[in-house]
Amino acid sequence: MSRGFASNYRIVLLSVVLFGCFGGIGLRLVWLHVINRDELVGSIARTRRQLIVEKSRRGDIFDARGARLATSRSVLQLGVDPQSLRKEDEKKWPQLAALIGLPEPELRLIFTTKFRAPAAATTPATPAASGPTAPRTGLVFNLHRPPTGSAGAPAPALATDLEVESGEPAPAPAFAVTGAAADDTEFDAEPDANGRRKIQWAKLADEISEAAYDEVKKLGIRGVYATGSFRRAYPHNQLGAHVLGFVDRTQQPVAGIERFADFYLRGQDGWREGERDGRAKELPQFSTRAVERVDGYGVTLSLDTHVQNIVEHELALIAEKYRPVKASIVVSDARDGFILGLGNYPSFDPNEPNKVPADQLARLKNIAVADVYEPGSVFKIVAASAALDQGLVTPDSLFDCSMTKIEYRNKVRGLPGEDHHFDHPLSVAEIVSHSSNRGAAQLAMKLGEQRFYDYARAFGFGQPTGFPGGREEPGIMHPPKRWDGLTITRMPMGQSVAVTVLQMHQAMGVIASGGVLLEPQIIRDVRDHAGVPVYRFERTETRRVIAEHTARTMARLLTGCATVGGTAPEAAIPGYEVAGKTGTTQKYLPEVMPSGRTKLMPSRKHHVASFVGFFPASRPQIVISVIVDDADAACPGGVAYGGKVAAPSFRRIGEQLIPLLDRSAANGATAASPVQLVAMQGARP
Repeated sequence: MSRGFASNYRIVLLSVVLFGCFGGIGLRLVWLHVINRDELVGSIARTRRQLIVEKSRRGDIFDARGARLATSRSVLQLGVDPQSLRKEDEKKWPQLAALIGLPEPELRLIFTTKFRAPAAATTPATPAASGPTAPRTGLVFNLHRPPTGSAGAPAPALATDLEVESGEPAPAPAFAVTGAAADDTEFDAEPDANGRRKIQWAKLADEISEAAYDEVKKLGIRGVYATGSFRRAYPHNQLGAHVLGFVDRTQQPVAGIERFADFYLRGQDGWREGERDGRAKELPQFSTRAVERVDGYGVTLSLDTHVQNIVEHELALIAEKYRPVKASIVVSDARDGFILGLGNYPSFDPNEPNKVPADQLARLKNIAVADVYEPGSVFKIVAASAALDQGLVTPDSLFDCSMTKIEYRNKVRGLPGEDHHFDHPLSVAEIVSHSSNRGAAQLAMKLGEQRFYDYARAFGFGQPTGFPGGREEPGIMHPPKRWDGLTITRMPMGQSVAVTVLQMHQAMGVIASGGVLLEPQIIRDVRDHAGVPVYRFERTETRRVIAEHTARTMARLLTGCATVGGTAPEAAIPGYEVAGKTGTTQKYLPEVMPSGRTKLMPSRKHHVASFVGFFPASRPQIVISVIVDDADAACPGGVAYGGKVAAPSFRRIGEQLIPLLDRSAANGATAASPVQLVAMQGARP
C-alpha cells in the first residue's frame, strides 16, 4: 500500500482549522440568535420598517367670482440618503451640484454628514394629525373665536403679532429661519446610545422640475431621489395679501385667512406602514396598514378681485403722490357687511414673505385691523346719531358754535377750537356738513357721559369686530369713570379715543344698513372637493344701534359733506348721492419736554386723513373707507386734510364701482335676491 499525499501533521492542522472555523461560526450564530437576538431583530425592523406619509393637498382659496387667490401645486423635492452613498459615485458629485445649482462644497457637506447632532434631534417630527394614532374626527364648523384684550388696555400691535387664535403668542416666523425644514427629521433613524440620529434623508433642492430630475436619475447616484409634495402659490402675487395671509417654509399657516381657516384648508395626511430593502426602495408586498389622504376643503371669499385691484391701484396712486407712512382702504357691501376689497400700503408678496427686510416686518400686518388711530371728525356721527335717535334734537335744532366755554354739570368747560369761524348758530345738519367741533361737543353734552359712551359702544368701538383675518386690536375707549373734565368735549370730535380702520368702517356701515351693526365678514362658504358648499356664511346682525328713520336722517345729513359748502366736495360722484364724513386728526408723537422727560404730544405737522362714506345715499349699496397716515409733507400748507387727500380717492373708487351696483335698488326698487332673503331670515337679533 502506498503512502498518502498528506502527512499526519497536515491532516491534523487541516482538521484543527476546519473545527476552528465551524466553532467560530457556531459561536457567532449563538451570539446573533441567542445572546444579542433582541437588539439585532429590533435594528433590522427599524431599518426595514417605515411609516410612509402621503402629504395632503391644501385647499384652494377663491374670490367671489371663482378665481383662485391661493392654490397648491405639486412639486418634487430632491434629497439624499447619506447612508446609501457609494464611494465610486463621488466623481459624479460635481455634475449633480451643477445640475441642481448647488455649490459643490455645500453638496459635499450634505453628502458627508451622516449623523444629526443630539440637539437638533429635539425638534418635533410629525404633526399629530399625520401619525397612525391620530384620531379622525368629523368637521366642526366653528370659525368664531372669543374676543381678546379689553377696551381699556389694548395689547400693542407688533410686527410679529400675526396670530388669529385666542390670544396665544404667535410663533417665531418660520419664513425667516434658514437651514433644513423642521420636518426633515421624520426620515431620520432612531437615536443611538450617544443620542445621535443617522440622517436618512437630507434635502438638496426645495423644488426640481421633472426634466431636471430625469437628468439627475441618469447620473445613477445611489441614494439620491425625489419626493413629491405640495407648495403654496398665490397666482395674483400681492393682490389681497393682508387678507389671504401666507404659509411659511414648512407650509404651516402664519396669518390671514390661511391661518384662520386652516382647519378646513389643511386636510389630513395619509400614511401607510411598509418595508424597504437595503437600497431604501419600498417593498409593496410587505405593506400592512394604510390610510388614504384627505385633501383640504376650498374656501370662497366675498373678496372680488376686480374690486381688490381697484383698491390696490388707488393705494399705489396715494403712495406715489403723498408718500405716506401707511394707508388703508376698505370696501364692503352695505346690505350684508361682506368685504369686497381690503388693502393696505405698504404690502408684500405672499409668495415671498421671507424677502421682506427684517426692519420692515410691519408690512406683514393687516393694519386695517391691527393698528389704531384717533378717528377725528368721522367719529362725530356717533354724537349726531345718538342725539337724533333719543329725540333730543332735530336736524334743524340750533347751537351756538362761536362760544369758547360752556357750563356743564355746574362746571365751566372749555370747548375745542374750530377750523372755521361761524358767525351764526348752526343747525344739526350744518354741524355735520361743516364738521363743527363745538357743535359735536354740545350734542354729546345733551346725551350725558354714560349715554354717549353706551352709543359709542353700540357702534362697535372699544371691542373687536370679529373679522377673521389677522390679529385684531379692540381699540381704546375708556369708560366714563376714567374720563377727565374735558373728555366729554373732546371724544365727540374723535379725540381721546382710538379705533381701527375696520371699526370706523363698520360704524359708518350702521347708518348705511339702516341702523344695524353688521359683522364684517369675508368668508362666503366652505366647499368640498366636488365644489359643493358644506357651510355658508350669511348676513350677521350684531345689534340694532339706532332706529331706521334715524339712520335715514343721518344719511341725508351726511350728503351735505360731499356737496359745495361741505368739507369734502371732492368726494361727490356725478349722478349719485354720496354720504360720508371727513376726518383730519393730529398724530401723537414723542416730544422731549424741558424737564428732559419724553411725552406724547399732538403734532402740527403729522396727521391722519380720512374719508368714510357710502352711496347711493338713499339706497346704500357700497361703503368705502380711505385712511391715509402722514401724507402732510406732500400736501400744500403741510397739512393732509381728509377732504383733500382721502375724499378724491373715495370718488375715484366709487366711480369705478358703479358698474357693480344693483340698478334696481339704486332706482328705488325693494326687491331682494334669494341669497339676501336667506341671509335676512338667518340673521341674529
